Amino acid sequence: MAGHSKWANIKHRKAAADAKKGKVFTRLIKEITVAAKLGGGDPNANPRLRLAMDKAREANMAKDSVQNAVKRGSGQLEGVTYEEIRYEGYGAGGAAVMVDVLTDNRTRTVAEIRHAFTKNGGNLGSDGSVAYLFKHCGQFVFAPGTSEEKVMDVGLDAGAEDVVKNDDGSVELICPPAQFDAVKSALEKAGLKPELAEITMKPTTEIDLRGDEGGRMRNLIDALENLDDVQNVYTTAVID
Repeated sequence: MAGHSKWANIKHRKAAADAKKGKVFTRLIKEITVAAKLGGGDPNANPRLRLAMDKAREANMAKDSVQNAVKRGSGQLEGVTYEEIRYEGYGAGGAAVMVDVLTDNRTRTVAEIRHAFTKNGGNLGSDGSVAYLFKHCGQFVFAPGTSEEKVMDVGLDAGAEDVVKNDDGSVELICPPAQFDAVKSALEKAGLKPELAEITMKPTTEIDLRGDEGGRMRNLIDALENLDDVQNVYTTAVID
C-alpha cells in the first residue's frame, strides 16, 4: 500500500528540533513531570514515562534534569502543576489541526493559540471539531531503502496493525498504543532502527497543500510549535 511522502516532513521536524534544543528540553521536562504525576515515577510500570525518558535520552538531556522532573511529578520535589489541554481548529485549505499543550495558565495559552491561528489564516474550533479525523496510535517510520518485508515480518508478529511503503521509499509501521513497547523492542532486537518512533495522533485523511496555502500552513505550524506551552501539533495537511 502506497502512502504520502513522510521523509521530507520528518527531516524538517528534526532540523527544527535541533535548532530549538532548549525548547525541546523544556517540553520533555514537562512531559516527564506530568507522566510521573499521572502514572508514578517507575518507568517500568509507566509506559508514558518510559517513552518520555527514552526521548530525553535520545536528545542527550542530562540525567539529573530527567530525575528531577520525575521527582517533581511524583511529589518528591515541589514544582509547577501543569494542565493537559487539546485545542482543535482549521488552517489553510481547510486542513485540520490539533494542538496538545501542557500549561500552568489556561487563559494565557488559549489566547496565544487563537492568535497563532488567526494570524496565519486559520481559525480555532470547538472540542471534537476535528478529532474524528485522527487516530491515536504508535507510529514508526524507517528511512527509504529499509526492507518493507522485514519490517512487516517483525512488526506484525509483535502486534502491529499495518505496514505501509510511502511514495518516497520510507516504510511506516502503525500499531495500537498499548503495543508500542512490544513493537519497539521487537524492532530493536531485529536491528531495525526507525528514524521516528512515537505515540501520536495520525490523520486518517490527508490534504495536499502547495504554493501559498502550503506556505501559510507551514507558518501556522511553526507559530504553534514556537509557543512555550505547546507539546505537539498534528495536522491533516501534507505540505509540498
